[in-house]
Amino acid sequence: MNCNIESRRRSRLYPVIAGVGAGFLSLLFASGSLCAAETAQVAVDTGTTAWMLTSTALVLLMVPGLAMFYGGLVRTKNVLGTMMHSFAAMGIIGVLWVVLGYSMAFGKNVFGGWCGWNPDYFFLKGIDTVITSAGIPEYVFAMFQGKFAIITPALIAGAFAERVSFRGYCLYIALWSIFVYNPLCHWVWAEGGWIFNLGASGAIDFAGGTVVHISAGISGLVAALYLGSRRDYPSTAMHPNNLVMTLMGAGLLWVGWFGFNAGSAVSSGLATAQALTATQVAAAAGATAWLIIEAIHLGKATTLGIVSGILAGLVVITPAAGVVKPAGAIALGMSASLVCYLGLFIKEKLGYDDSLDAFGIHGVAGIFGALALVLFIRQGWWQEAASAAGGHWSLLQQFVVQFKAVAATIVYSVVVSGLIVIVVEKTVGFRMKESAEKSGMDHTLHGEHGYGLINLN
Repeated sequence: MNCNIESRRRSRLYPVIAGVGAGFLSLLFASGSLCAAETAQVAVDTGTTAWMLTSTALVLLMVPGLAMFYGGLVRTKNVLGTMMHSFAAMGIIGVLWVVLGYSMAFGKNVFGGWCGWNPDYFFLKGIDTVITSAGIPEYVFAMFQGKFAIITPALIAGAFAERVSFRGYCLYIALWSIFVYNPLCHWVWAEGGWIFNLGASGAIDFAGGTVVHISAGISGLVAALYLGSRRDYPSTAMHPNNLVMTLMGAGLLWVGWFGFNAGSAVSSGLATAQALTATQVAAAAGATAWLIIEAIHLGKATTLGIVSGILAGLVVITPAAGVVKPAGAIALGMSASLVCYLGLFIKEKLGYDDSLDAFGIHGVAGIFGALALVLFIRQGWWQEAASAAGGHWSLLQQFVVQFKAVAATIVYSVVVSGLIVIVVEKTVGFRMKESAEKSGMDHTLHGEHGYGLINLN
């Protein structure tokens, strides 16, 4: 019986794979170059290149940091399976980004601007060049952006932790990267992207408020709602197995976020220092605010609370790091902790199972940050925007631009990620069977135990 079900699932998957493959092959062999590679032979700025290499490594460090953060929050029987989600993204998305992701994200508009494409970016075969404006090898920029592509689907895994099959997850992140992340990245960060060109100076998303956090949070919520809650949730307490590991993971995320945000300046100067400072200040403010809120509400501070505050502050400053001053970063960080804290109460009232609060932190703080940043933009940015607009650009006008970018990200993520979840569930299967879920991901899916012990609690 099981073999027949598996056979039918695989037979339905083959046409999907064939269709996707045919589409990309048609792009690959299309006549003519869709976007000429930058060929200018300019001197490499060694200082900027060194910083971007460091930033690339820092962002990659965030992935094992995320694995530790999520791994410590789940039950003992699921710690390895949960950490595998982050490491699998490093492999699968790391390959997909080189093959076609970079081209889809930063190539010239195709399909009416839905994504980009450049044959010279396919397999990164034609980027032995230096980016003139930044003075860095294009390989460095491609690898830096590739780390964003890796960590974003890994963030989603927190929403449906402890209840999905590994093969289903692998197919999900592959499809999600191609059909959700790459197009959104093109819209927001590529020169031809429609969100990049909204208003006087485009929607402000310095390092991934929309591209990374909103898309991941919303997609995770959609998947969690479709797949349903974990078995026995919320009637049975599901305690974290190792908060020490979660604390260490949060620390690595904080350190890595300097590369995430300050590296997004793609320079080594004043803008880099401004983004790094805003990141540090917002994270500290978020942590402090969460401690204060818990002290007032619970009468004590918790380790889970402080790491939640750190993340809320880091997420909220991500889109704003390049445009706000330290005072604005403090305000955003503290406000994000309050908003996310209230959001977690709403989750309890509604009863949905966002296992590790991927939406509750990344989605909520990402949306809040992308909109609230307009209240704290430094004066120099407004002057540049007014000049680009021909004389005047108001806070309301920029808020409308931000709102359009956020709304487009939410709608697109809901629709496309929802379709991907359905495709995965109907083909290879996404939700684990009840018996497998009760036994745990580590034993059932990987034949291992995280601590060398059999502990199903």
